[in-house]
Amino acid sequence: MISQDNKQAMRNPWVLGWLGILITVITVNVIFIVTAFKTNPGLVDESYYEKGRYHDANYQKKMEARSRLGWNISLQTPETINLSTPGNYSVNIVDRVGNPLREATVTLQAYRPSDASQDLKTELEKVAEGVFQSKLALPLKGIWDINITVAQGEESLDISRRVTVVAN
Repeated sequence: MISQDNKQAMRNPWVLGWLGILITVITVNVIFIVTAFKTNPGLVDESYYEKGRYHDANYQKKMEARSRLGWNISLQTPETINLSTPGNYSVNIVDRVGNPLREATVTLQAYRPSDASQDLKTELEKVAEGVFQSKLALPLKGIWDINITVAQGEESLDISRRVTVVAN
């Protein structure tokens, strides 16, 4: 008989209640651990320590390069980015006096903050002096970071823009 007066532990409701709570907590934790291993989003950068250690120095170098080079980089994205629909991404680059940048390599990386396995990287095609384009279809709806890297010889600059992909 289950009763508070029962001296047998497995018949006392208080003991049974605490055991039930303990088993529930352990079960939930096991489910969380298994889910974490099966759905790893890959958000940790492989060289996070080095990037963090030299963050200030690298930031200063980027700001100095941006000021020294004087490049003006602008990214045009589709107004609405639909799921799995190719959109035109265009980068215009001019130097300090407004002349188109010649002989540059432009790389676009679509970075998925919640799942590194979905990241995309492509080199943009030169369509005119200082104008580079590519068609790109993003496979998942939600938030994406578009990172553009412009390199000319040893010099490089990058810009980023966050975009949202909507379902069709």
